[in-house]
Amino acid sequence: VQLQASGGGLVQAGGSLRLSCAASGRAIMGWFRQAPGKERECVAAISWSGGSTFYVDSVKGRFTISRGNAKDTVYLEMNSLRPEDTAAYYCAAKITYHSSNDVYTGVHEYDYWGQGTQVTVSS
Repeated sequence: VQLQASGGGLVQAGGSLRLSCAASGRAIMGWFRQAPGKERECVAAISWSGGSTFYVDSVKGRFTISRGNAKDTVYLEMNSLRPEDTAAYYCAAKITYHSSNDVYTGVHEYDYWGQGTQVTVSS
């Protein structure tokens, strides 16, 4: 599985960005972020079917994770960005052969990682 993340950048507080991650294979997908000096955290995850999603409390109502129709691209739409959203964002994939509605949020539960894309939100 190869993952290619893109879409990061510099934006003012209140602005929006959309991250994209091209992926191959039957996989549960997650978006994680890691700020300097902090642990990597799952901000959103989506099941293989797209029917189940997870959001960390701090992004609920502002971020939306989705899959493209062919399920080979996962998006993270980020609105109302805040300076505390500044971090390197990573997409990750967990191959699944079972339930199509499972989601996972643990760093160690994912098998493949893309390179990070930096998101910087200025105040």
